[in-house]
Amino acid sequence: MHSNAILHEVQQLYSVSDRLDTLAEQHPLASEALITIAGNIRNTATLLEVLVAMKIVPLAGLDPASA
Repeated sequence: MHSNAILHEVQQLYSVSDRLDTLAEQHPLASEALITIAGNIRNTATLLEVLVAMKIVPLAGLDPASA
């Protein structure tokens, strides 16, 4: 999987996290769990971005700042 494909999935994860935050506002009984899950997804997306910057992009010989 190329770094662009992973970064696309990162954006998808951020979108899911945002939607879960919105659902948490609409469903008070489940809000704590939804906020926790949204945060975990956001953290996973961030870790994937770091993975691309530190591992995949350098292997391809690209400048991480331009990825």
